Amino acid sequence: MNRLAQETSPYLLQHAHNPVEWYPWGEEALERARREDKPILVSIGYAACHWCHVMERESFENEATAALMNAYFINIKIDREERPDLDHIYMDAVQAMTGQGGWPLNVFLLPDARPFYGGTYFPPKAMYNRASWTDVLRSIHNAYLEKRPDLEAQAAQLTEHMTRSNDFGLSNPIDLNIPRHELFSQDQCHTMYKNIMGQADKTWGGFGRAPKFPGTFNINFLLRYGHLFREPEAIAQATLSLDKMIQGGIYDQLGGGFARYSTDDQWLAPHFEKMLYDNALLVDTLAEAYTLTKDERYADTIRHTLAFIENEMLDAGGGWYAALDADSEGVEGKFYTWSREEIGSILTEQANLFCDFYGVKDEGNWEHTNILWMPETLEDYAVKNQLDKEWLATVLAACRAALLAAREKRVRPGLDDKILLGWNALLIHAHCKAYAALGHQPYLDAAEKNAAFCWTQLKQPGETPAFFHTCKAGQAKYPAFLDDYAWFIRAMITLQETTGHLHYLEKAQLLAEHVSKAFSDEQQLYFYYTAAGQADVIVRKKEIYDGAVPSGNSVMAGNLWYLALAYDRQEWADRAVKMAGQLAQTLSRYPTSFGVWCNFVLQLVAGTREIAVVGKDFRARMDEIGKVYIPFKVLLGAEKDRPDYPLLSSREQEGETLIYVCEHYHCIKPVKHIEEIIKLI
Repeated sequence: MNRLAQETSPYLLQHAHNPVEWYPWGEEALERARREDKPILVSIGYAACHWCHVMERESFENEATAALMNAYFINIKIDREERPDLDHIYMDAVQAMTGQGGWPLNVFLLPDARPFYGGTYFPPKAMYNRASWTDVLRSIHNAYLEKRPDLEAQAAQLTEHMTRSNDFGLSNPIDLNIPRHELFSQDQCHTMYKNIMGQADKTWGGFGRAPKFPGTFNINFLLRYGHLFREPEAIAQATLSLDKMIQGGIYDQLGGGFARYSTDDQWLAPHFEKMLYDNALLVDTLAEAYTLTKDERYADTIRHTLAFIENEMLDAGGGWYAALDADSEGVEGKFYTWSREEIGSILTEQANLFCDFYGVKDEGNWEHTNILWMPETLEDYAVKNQLDKEWLATVLAACRAALLAAREKRVRPGLDDKILLGWNALLIHAHCKAYAALGHQPYLDAAEKNAAFCWTQLKQPGETPAFFHTCKAGQAKYPAFLDDYAWFIRAMITLQETTGHLHYLEKAQLLAEHVSKAFSDEQQLYFYYTAAGQADVIVRKKEIYDGAVPSGNSVMAGNLWYLALAYDRQEWADRAVKMAGQLAQTLSRYPTSFGVWCNFVLQLVAGTREIAVVGKDFRARMDEIGKVYIPFKVLLGAEKDRPDYPLLSSREQEGETLIYVCEHYHCIKPVKHIEEIIKLI
């Protein structure tokens, strides 16, 4: 019997009618495996995953294939976004075995949940240099019956590998007595910059070869490094990357929002799923780029992207949904792509101009259809074709509106409407950054509404600030993971900077104390991904890589540093420095895998501007400061002195609103106007 019908995950519900006897992850399935001494098949994916849908259609909906799975295995389906802890463990195992990973992830476990074999997508018949799924099932079944000791040995080795992977140099702890300027230097920042640029695509932007991911942490580093060290090449590479993505098919030219990654070097052809986290991280980076450059393209893209999220990803209660599918009507990208003939029928006399500008071809520019993209900028196209730029912009906008209206009549991609604490926290932060850059009050209102939603709908009962990871239709489940807390703490910090409400900072401190108690490792240095006491994982992993999303550890290092300065908690500052210091050599060598860490090291080298605003107009002054490009700052404000905050203590002067720029709580002469601050910093 398939047991997924009562689940809340859209991904699990997609499989609820498969002939496979799927279980959700839980004690019922694990106990049955132990009782019957049968191997476990764990299949992990997510609702917006194209190849997950393909494997379901080809294999999991096939009666004969399902019969083999049911006879030989206890079958468990996992939504990787609901249980990223399990996904990390079993992805690590498969990567150790095969050298690669991805989704769908199919892993075979012993009855005690230790992995011994796995892979990603398997076709129904042998092809693509891959064995067929049915051949894999039979081979694993036979090996389990005939070569059990070998499988036990393989499982033991893999489990030991995952345990050892938590060390990453901890056997050689750094000496905290080394002066910070020796531990982190400008030379180290220069090396990280050089190595990032060594990966940079100087023609099309981004980093590395296809498939290309946005790489927002690397772009942030280049913006900040270029600004701090007056290196225009760094800023040029950062803006090139953003410009080419905005012009590309990875960006929805009609409806706004970015797809997860591009399958080619030119950002033309994405896998079309739109994830909440990608759009949050890109809005973050676009806001930073706009604050530095004042390029209106970045402001327009922020507005377009956040409008897409409001229109398509917003729950009535104020939460944000997880993702939109790549497929509609079973075809990848069908909702987003166009034939030349269809565009002609809608746009009539403007069709030729539109198609020329957006790279639309009679034969298609991708798999016999067309993805809208901009091979060249509007300015360049106008000059080349001797057109008035404003006229061209107006015509293209009207064409886009007409096509968008036509697109709205199509069958929409599937919506993954679960609400994840961590991804919502990333978007709170993005809305705050967008508000700081553009001053649009509804962005800040949306951030505060979402924060209230998270505190009411995802907080666990009781006094302890413990949270759930996900909720849907009012049902919250699974204890929150390190990423959830780290990103939520950062969101609370940024809400304080944009609203001026210190209670958000107080919540951040409370959450950081909870994380320190529940997630710290034995050395009280890094943090485990899962909280102490979680019993359904075979190892507690520590994640340090900044991949598609920032690692909880790198964000926690930044959080601890900020809160240490705000509350004068030296032990948190020491811990943050030691976390980064332990990885210093690795960060220099492989900066594109540790982008958030590299930004933190840059902060430690360049210094953190401690800015306090006290007086009746403190909110207006904080808003003005938010529009100035200050890469690393602590910004606090209040109407009157706040002795409980060292930066806000003994600052008040009657009838004045004063701005203080400080370091280690020692401040230079206060000023009244933001222009004076700009000169000081």
